[in-house]
This record gives sequence, C-alpha cells and structure tokens, in this order.
Amino acid sequence: MSGRRSPPSSQPGTTSKPGPSGPGQVDAVLPDPCLAFGVDEFVDALPAKMRESDEGITFATDGGVSVGADFMALQAAWVEGIVGMARAGARIVVDDVFLGGAASQQRWWKALAGIDVLWVGVRCEPAVAAGREIARGDRTHGMAELQADVVHQGVVYDLKVDTTHTESLDCALIIAARLS
Repeated sequence: MSGRRSPPSSQPGTTSKPGPSGPGQVDAVLPDPCLAFGVDEFVDALPAKMRESDEGITFATDGGVSVGADFMALQAAWVEGIVGMARAGARIVVDDVFLGGAASQQRWWKALAGIDVLWVGVRCEPAVAAGREIARGDRTHGMAELQADVVHQGVVYDLKVDTTHTESLDCALIIAARLS
C-alpha cells in the first residue's frame, strides 16, 4: 500500500451480527494496523449503577433499548476519544448501533468533521438476526429483530454489506478492498 492513510471505518448494524463480524473481523484483513472499537465494549465499561438505570441504559423484556442523559454524556466522551485517536493518525474501525438512526450518525459526523470516513452499513434480515441472537445467548431476546431496520433509518452509507447469506469474513474483505 502507498503512504496513503486508510480512513476510519464506521459499521453501524444490529447487535447480533455473526461471529466476530464487527471491527475485529475487518481489522484482521486490513494491510495496515488499526484500532477497533465496538459499542458493546463501551456498554461493558459503564459503571454497574448505569446498567438498568433510567439515566444509563435499560433493556426491555421485548428487546427495546433506552438510554438516559448520563449514558449520552459518556457516549459523547467515548466518541470524542476515538476521534482524537483518529486525528492523531490512528486508523480506526468502529462498530456502533445507531439506535437513533440518522441522529446517531449526525453525532459521529459532527465529531469526525475534517476526517475521511468510510461509512459501512452492515445489514442482516430480521429473522436471521433473531436466530443469531438466540445462538449467542448474551442478548435480550427481540433486540436484534427490533434493531434490524431502525438502526439504518435515514443513515447514509458509502458501502453496504449484508451478512444474511454472506460470511462475515467475506464482508470484511469487501470492506477492506474498499479501503485499499
């Protein structure tokens, strides 16, 4: 690869993409090193008191997810931290779930102003996503099906991949080819 820096990649999708399909799968096939971040790790890093809290994040029995003001404040700091690393020259891959659709993307766009970004939509048919959610065993049932379409509403992508019938490694190779 030439001296050209690969732009950050953002991969919004549901919470039940197959296997290691998030940032780890993509960074494994990129020719240059990058840092990978996912919203799941952000949620895991939240203080325990913010889980199942109106000010933090709550998971409804039907799979719905609600976030409060404290969650939004920490998420904004997380985004700014990731963007800071990109501005310092790091190649970044982010796996996020845009619960707010276009409004979620707008927050990232604002923070990423002046940085080249490849926006990748990772889709999966709701029924298939629901089956993967059950197989994972670590998600609230119904979450993937509820999110399968809403996370993409109004979101603009440079590239879309669909994991319904395509292996995650093949999707990662498509993304890597676009970044080359």
